[in-house]
Amino acid sequence: MDLNQLLPKMWEVMTFYGLKVIAAIAILVVGRWVARLISSITRRLMGKADIDPTVSSFTGSLVYIALLVFVVLAALSQLGIQTTSFIAVLGAAGLAIGLALQGSLANFAAGFLMIIFKPFRVNDYIEGAGVGGTVEEIHIFTTTLKTPDNKTVIVPNAKLTSDNIVNYTAKGTRRVDLTFGIGYQDDIDKAKKVIAEVLANDSRILKDPPPQIALAGLGESSVDFVVRPWTTAQDYWSVYFDITEKVKKAFDANAITIPYPQRDVHVYQHAKAD
Repeated sequence: MDLNQLLPKMWEVMTFYGLKVIAAIAILVVGRWVARLISSITRRLMGKADIDPTVSSFTGSLVYIALLVFVVLAALSQLGIQTTSFIAVLGAAGLAIGLALQGSLANFAAGFLMIIFKPFRVNDYIEGAGVGGTVEEIHIFTTTLKTPDNKTVIVPNAKLTSDNIVNYTAKGTRRVDLTFGIGYQDDIDKAKKVIAEVLANDSRILKDPPPQIALAGLGESSVDFVVRPWTTAQDYWSVYFDITEKVKKAFDANAITIPYPQRDVHVYQHAKAD
């Protein structure tokens, strides 16, 4: 083949592959710009939905990486490179990584759902995964609680969502359940009046719903009242302890007894047979 025949052939090959290279570069440039744009839109939409910034950032990055992989495969395909093997390798790698990080992915999914649906927030007092405490931090993989005795407990999110979550703060108010016993010889109406006065003089007790004072049962040694005032979630324990103390002092001041458990023992004497 002489030079006159070779040059046109070379020009034809260069033109053919040059256009493919230009097209592949164009796909990479435009695709990368589109991936960044979609990632940015995803972050903004999640931010407007009041989703945690950590989740928004992670999801935006995940969207960008997924789109970028698609763009690279499209560019390689434009160059005539078979991408089937690349897709198979990526699929196998993704499966292996998923199996290796199964626990972490479960925690991530649980954290993602918690941040979206918000079963609890920071500073809520909750019980879950066998532990109770005030929520200090909600991360994408774990939740940090502070127990009443000032311990820090880090709970994997998957454990929290796999069981019941009791949120004591969510409603804002709580009912304090108390039981007081008086002696059988004491005046029931007087005892109820004394308890009602104690509750009425405590500003932390809510008027609506009104506190309940009811005779709950006749025990072996005492007549038992259930006392159920309502208060804010923050004042629950202080009201619980203070009302218990105030009722005891009020009973003492009004000569109302709180009996100890007791039993009547009857001794019978039988005449000794001759």
